[in-house]
Amino acid sequence: MTTPASLLHPDAFLSPLAIDEAVHRALDEDLGRAGDITSMATIPETAKAHAILVARQAGVIAGLPLAVATFRTLSPDIRIEAHVRDGAAVAAGLHVLTISGPARALLTAERTALNFVGRLSGIATLTADYVRRTEGTKMRICCTRKTTPGLRALEKYAVRCGGGFNHRFGLDDAILIKDNHIAVAGGICPVLERARSHVGHLVKIEIEVDTLAQLREVLDTGLADVVLLDNMDIATLTEAVRLARGRVVLEASGGVTLETIAKIASTGVDYVSSGALTHSAANFDVAIDIDA
Repeated sequence: MTTPASLLHPDAFLSPLAIDEAVHRALDEDLGRAGDITSMATIPETAKAHAILVARQAGVIAGLPLAVATFRTLSPDIRIEAHVRDGAAVAAGLHVLTISGPARALLTAERTALNFVGRLSGIATLTADYVRRTEGTKMRICCTRKTTPGLRALEKYAVRCGGGFNHRFGLDDAILIKDNHIAVAGGICPVLERARSHVGHLVKIEIEVDTLAQLREVLDTGLADVVLLDNMDIATLTEAVRLARGRVVLEASGGVTLETIAKIASTGVDYVSSGALTHSAANFDVAIDIDA
């Protein structure tokens, strides 16, 4: 009997509380006040069904623990055999899960389970494509806070399934000073001084710059841990790496696409962050085929 925890990516944490919360919220949204009136009207209560969750395209799977939890929430009598786990690369046509048990519960859970796997596998697959294009470099590809409201933990987990890394989970993770913070605070030096005096020794400080002159000013203060190089072209990123000389971690952001990621990685920056990993991933094509 498969458990959700056994299907998680071995190197990526996803809280069981987050799984339960997401599944209950999604089922509540779908079941409404009266439940699955189609299945109740057309399927005998005692009917059993056998089904396969199949990948209809090649890619990277994520979200299987949520699919399993969805079925089990509706019926503890549903039996599930997993043929892969999250983070696995799959070919089109591969059988991912075998599901059997009460037909009503299986039919009611179908769409919610597919929504989770389709959304999260899409993110994992896109992330893996980005990661492949940076092989041979030290750079890591990261997601951002540009996530679906309420699904951040799940979507960031899917990024890890695809081989990427996570940026901040929220505003309380670390200090990230952006251009508007600098403008309101009165400049780079004042904003960094205030930030450093406010936080404890374990809190990292990152600041965004969009010119080499700003980068020099940040380096002169010695108060930042990470510098975000915003919307810089390849030549400017290369010069930024030369100027920093390893004194701060460098993160590139803006203008990051599948077509540009390899060139950005070649400049020597440490990280690239891209909102596209979560906000622009295409849904992964999965289906449930039932053989009653």
